[in-house]
Amino acid sequence: MKQTLTSPDGTPASRLAFGTMQFGGRADAAQSRAMFDACIAAGITHFDTAHVYTDGASETLLGEFAAKDRDRLIIATKAAYTGGASADNILSSAETSRQRLNLDTLDVLYLHRFDDDTDLHESFQAFADLKARGHIRHIGLSNFAAWQVVKAANIASKFDLDVAVIQPMYNLVKRQAEVEILPMADDLGILVCPYSPLGGGLLTGKYTDGGTGRLTQDDRYAERYAAPAMHDAATGLAAIATAAGTHPATLAVAWAAAHPTQPSPIISARTAEQLQPSLDALNYEITPEVYAQIAALMPTPAPATDRTEEQT
Repeated sequence: MKQTLTSPDGTPASRLAFGTMQFGGRADAAQSRAMFDACIAAGITHFDTAHVYTDGASETLLGEFAAKDRDRLIIATKAAYTGGASADNILSSAETSRQRLNLDTLDVLYLHRFDDDTDLHESFQAFADLKARGHIRHIGLSNFAAWQVVKAANIASKFDLDVAVIQPMYNLVKRQAEVEILPMADDLGILVCPYSPLGGGLLTGKYTDGGTGRLTQDDRYAERYAAPAMHDAATGLAAIATAAGTHPATLAVAWAAAHPTQPSPIISARTAEQLQPSLDALNYEITPEVYAQIAALMPTPAPATDRTEEQT
């Protein structure tokens, strides 16, 4: 059975989550508040942040905004993006996050990325200690390969813990997760909350019109989405959206959410206006025909065994 996250009062996780990476950075406090309020109005109950986002401003602002509705919301954060996955680093990061968010208990604490230099037994001992103290409810993994998730889940079980949720990158032009991550998580009953369903804004169509954003302002994103085929797919998606009478971002998010394993994408934006098309995906019913039409814009990744002739 697939893991289902719930808030402290038992409210289930919304179909989409909202990522607060822009809070206190590209989105100032007023813009961040407006996005949070728009999410609450739309029925979002799952909010995601991280220790390293905007030097702590993201966690601090989210904590302020969520205080009134805390018991019916799921608040997730991440530890150890920098400094390694040692017990000391995880414990220190978690404590800082609890203080910034003004929470006794973090609903989800992710290990932000895999650390080759730290034994995962040490990492999960830290998670076990945090859970015993009542400081965390669930454990997540972000940016882990499928084999790393399986290894971590096996080690977690030694501490009577499980991996509740994972965060891979997944969108129309970044489909590697379809090969092993999504089926692996589905088989193990792990919830998948993929990030970047809009491909750093590429799939909104704004760059086709000469717009600016992460792809023009951040070298990492520019390199990640540099392939011409990705830009061609974005153009194709915009054409499908026009024919369907909707926004490309709505289709991009709805498409990612419609994978047969039913992931719960993490949406984000810089303003409430920019966010709205992604929120609209909550109520957008993508047909099998449109799903297939969008999928055809980018090649389906080869199977893990490379036996392409057996691909269905």
